[in-house]
Amino acid sequence: MANATTLNAGQLNGAGLTDALFLKVYGGEVLSAFEEACVTQGKFMERNITSGKSAQFPATWKVTGQTHAAGTEIVGQTSNVAERIITIDDLVIAPVFLPSIDEAKSHYDYRSEYSRQAGLALANMMDKNVLQTAVLAARASATVTGAFGGTALTSATTLYKTSAVDLAAGIFAAVQAMDEKDVPDTDEKHVYLRPAQYYLLGQNTNMYHMDWAGANNGNYADGKVYKVGGATLVKTNHLPNSVISTGAPQYQGDFSKTAALVCTKGAAGTVKLMDLAQEMQYDIRRQGTLIVSKYAVGHGILRPECAVELKTTT
Repeated sequence: MANATTLNAGQLNGAGLTDALFLKVYGGEVLSAFEEACVTQGKFMERNITSGKSAQFPATWKVTGQTHAAGTEIVGQTSNVAERIITIDDLVIAPVFLPSIDEAKSHYDYRSEYSRQAGLALANMMDKNVLQTAVLAARASATVTGAFGGTALTSATTLYKTSAVDLAAGIFAAVQAMDEKDVPDTDEKHVYLRPAQYYLLGQNTNMYHMDWAGANNGNYADGKVYKVGGATLVKTNHLPNSVISTGAPQYQGDFSKTAALVCTKGAAGTVKLMDLAQEMQYDIRRQGTLIVSKYAVGHGILRPECAVELKTTT
């Protein structure tokens, strides 16, 4: 009796490891989950570096126009220049060890579910660190001497958290503050809100009024609101709302009074040394597969004038 000829679906072109192609399936699933869950991706400055521990972001300030008296020498003028440096954090990982016996017993796609969970875990950490950085930008002083710092607008008691009318007025005031600090009107503005404040706005029918909001600003029945004051609303559980004293020191702070964040992409930046990647290795000693999803990035304040924190007094 002859042995069966095995068709190894995970083997690349019939040669090499029999699970070589399985890694690519897993990697694609992690990337998919990350893209879906990370609401801050693409909404802030990003830079990729191939080596090193940090990246420099030069900052310049304005020059002024002046009248010229005929015959006088033109000698130029000074303008302040500064920089922001963003340093790469420690490696962020989402490790999963899958025992081979559990995979054999499972009646569903075991790896697919945990690939999704790994992607969500990395996305959550990215969002939290970026948004904490952007709120801290709203509290920061100017990057360049003579330029503008961030803005914090405070409501009486808890109104930014409990009143749709006051919250909407705060968003308009935030956009106005950025205009007055010469943040380009062409820069897209986003409002980051926790679900409670997002749906608070959604219950205000003024958000959908044809004369005020136009025809395409959301739908009361679906609970969707898209813009207030020209700024796009972003619902997220990752806007900080507590005292954070763990993790990297540069992301820590008292965010217990933070109700919303209004900013443009210039408020904060992300430097990527190692973008999202995966490694997989079967461990014969432990009879299972170790899968590690990882990235090495850093976040930092760039232009404080591009960020406004809406906060309460209690």
